[in-house]
Amino acid sequence: MNFIERAKILQNYYRSGNFKKVIEGCKNLNKKFPNNTFILNLSGMAFQGLNQHKKAIVLFESALQADNSNIAALNNLANSLKNIEEFERADEIFKKIIKTSPNYISAYNNYANLKIAVDDTEEAIKLYKKAIKLSQNNNENPLNILIHLANALQSLNRKKELTEVLEEIFKIDKDNILANKILTTIYKYTKADTKTIDHISRMEKIYIKKDLNNYDRARISFGLGKAYDDLKDTEKAITFFSNGNEAFKKTISSDVNLDIKIMNNIQKIFEKINLNKTHSNYSKKKMIFICGMPRSGTTLVEQIVASHPKVYGSGELSFLTNIIGEYFFNQNTSIEEKISEYMEFSRNIINEKYFNKFSLHHIQETIITDKAPFNFKWIGFIRLFFPNSKIIHCKRNPQDNCLSIYKNIFSSSKMNWAYDQKDIANYYNSYNSMMKFWYSKIPDFIYTAEYEKIVLDKKNEINNLLKFCNLEYDDNCFNHHKNTKTPIRTVSIDQARQPIYSSSVNAGRNYKDHLKELFENLD
Repeated sequence: MNFIERAKILQNYYRSGNFKKVIEGCKNLNKKFPNNTFILNLSGMAFQGLNQHKKAIVLFESALQADNSNIAALNNLANSLKNIEEFERADEIFKKIIKTSPNYISAYNNYANLKIAVDDTEEAIKLYKKAIKLSQNNNENPLNILIHLANALQSLNRKKELTEVLEEIFKIDKDNILANKILTTIYKYTKADTKTIDHISRMEKIYIKKDLNNYDRARISFGLGKAYDDLKDTEKAITFFSNGNEAFKKTISSDVNLDIKIMNNIQKIFEKINLNKTHSNYSKKKMIFICGMPRSGTTLVEQIVASHPKVYGSGELSFLTNIIGEYFFNQNTSIEEKISEYMEFSRNIINEKYFNKFSLHHIQETIITDKAPFNFKWIGFIRLFFPNSKIIHCKRNPQDNCLSIYKNIFSSSKMNWAYDQKDIANYYNSYNSMMKFWYSKIPDFIYTAEYEKIVLDKKNEINNLLKFCNLEYDDNCFNHHKNTKTPIRTVSIDQARQPIYSSSVNAGRNYKDHLKELFENLD
């Protein structure tokens, strides 16, 4: 079998998602054809598929050493750099590609994805539109880029443009799963609105297709669940939500016990640490960390606080999780020793690394929000290395909170426990135990924002939030639903763009007979 034949086989493995087979085949092929730029690039792409970006970067750089004109390897290198949050270097590479190869469509699309990551959504939209135009000029299918553009427009609540883009998508693929799922976040389904009822019929026709893979079946199931939930048809809604969860579970691997073990270990570590002895060196910029369980109101609270003219809303960041993973969990020494070591340095390396990641963000404000829910795990680290920060813990009725998780599909693999009733309950119980621990250690450092109180007593609760954040009264915070300066890229996008409403309070009661395994396992 010659090189071309073997290469085609490896490409087929890559297309089918068999990345380990690609890596193994490239390794063998590389022995016979060392420093071959095609092999090195393909192997790097396979490591990208496994989310092992540092290994991928080494291979892309080797491919470029063998042939510095390999635009595909350069594009892939920039993508992996973006994924490990080396934004500046990735930005420089994308600029270089576009300058030298102005018709390279993939670079515009991927550069736009980088702009999304650094909160420059307007620039991302321009780049997506450029990529779409180039695709159309070359008679190429712009479907995937149109989906990216739709997500960007949705995050800024630009519904008119979003609707036009969705219409373009449906012209190409009337049954497109992702576009139909986006449409469910725009529509409020009512029996009086024939347009929304027709959309349910359209989704049901897609749902019964025999050739749907589990991922697509899950997406359309959650869309139908949402539609029937709007219509107050609990029986049909829970059927589709359950089917969606079952289908999605088949596409992922999850071990909630690993998450619980990490939370328990962190508590054991911080039992011995004095959290009143904090690092003396830190940035003058102030962080407001908004955390809690997913679907507990973190997006709503961020929209309220970030509507203030002195606050920059950065959304859901992975910065802190990645830094803590790199500096404390991926080391040979114990976490306690590493904490002690970094506390003794005159420089606050953790603080510096975190703020350096904002280098491409256009931030004029001195206060920044980070609403990654899972930062509740890192409250001890925040206290030590970000002592001038504020922590807002969003809390919600446990049944309502867990129901809302069960009703949604999430893009992050950190949420892989969210598709099983018992796993959700176990995760919630562990989170609840951890928050009790932090309150026992540093009660004055954490403000509790209760979802139900915000809904029922908006004026006082928003005033209390502003007071805790040392922010003066501002009318914008009471009209947060009009705030489009902070993009929303979470499943809360539709709710957070509306005035505060109470219909989701005690929603768990409607499903108590259907989710007994979930509700009965909650502490």
